[in-house]
Amino acid sequence: MKIMHVDASAKRERSNSRALSRYFLERLCEERVDLEVDYLDVTVDTPPHVTEAFAIATYTPTGERTAAMNATLAASDALCKRLLAADALVFAMPMYNWSMPSAFKAYIDSVTRTGLTYVNSEDGHTVGQLVRQKVLFITSRGADLRAGSPYESMDALTPALKAAFGFLGVAEPTFVDAQPLQFANPEARAEALERARTELVEVAANWAKQVHATADALTADTNNEVMTLCQE
Repeated sequence: MKIMHVDASAKRERSNSRALSRYFLERLCEERVDLEVDYLDVTVDTPPHVTEAFAIATYTPTGERTAAMNATLAASDALCKRLLAADALVFAMPMYNWSMPSAFKAYIDSVTRTGLTYVNSEDGHTVGQLVRQKVLFITSRGADLRAGSPYESMDALTPALKAAFGFLGVAEPTFVDAQPLQFANPEARAEALERARTELVEVAANWAKQVHATADALTADTNNEVMTLCQE
């Protein structure tokens, strides 16, 4: 299973979202999932923010792009290739001022590419190309934005991520949100992290079950082919 794992917290070892994403991958390994991880830290390798040159190059047909345009799009092309090659996507980030870190927004801008991660159909609709990937968002939030919380309506992160990746073809992403953390007492923080870890264990088990079922089905198909050949 090839996973693209993206961290977006400005913190390093003190980051809860980073710790939780590592925890999830460890649980997958415990579930005997053979992992190939393509790791990206967008706080270190931050994709360039959109420029006029990028916008023009993006919407210029491939065959009409100049060498300069191709150079402008090269980093974005590479990110899109990595995204499309993955079997699953694990995105970990904190909530900053109700939404995503700017470095992750720059990542979204780089991988939302016409002709690559979405295409225009003949009937005028856009068709996202991330239809086969499992997608997990792991977020950490300082305040409590769960249903019934006074801050519930201020969660701009979840709908933004659903909209951006839904456009790219992700129909049913999974969210595991650790909250409240920074603006909570020690007991509430500990409970929030434990809830998140419990949910991640469940997600890992579900992913592993699907991976093993697919592998078993492929093995069965191969065995049937061998039997058929032997009988001919």
